[in-house]
Amino acid sequence: DGHDADDPKQSTGDMTIFVQNLLQQMLVFLNLGALDEMGSRIDELEQSINDLRAEMGQEGSPSPSANLKSQEETKAADDSG
Repeated sequence: DGHDADDPKQSTGDMTIFVQNLLQQMLVFLNLGALDEMGSRIDELEQSINDLRAEMGQEGSPSPSANLKSQEETKAADDSG
């Protein structure tokens, strides 16, 4: 396989590279798991907000950011006329 089994430095170097690659792969999987969990929590938060809005009778109302955008568009239309 091209490796000299009698050379301990080569073997140690190969093992170091192998372990580093393995650790990097583990970190990627851990990060993906954390992102999945964060996404799930965001979904739960959005659902809770929608539930609260429904309880308050505002289920059909736009979000506050949508209100700001429509106010800016109305102002822009007023300024242009």
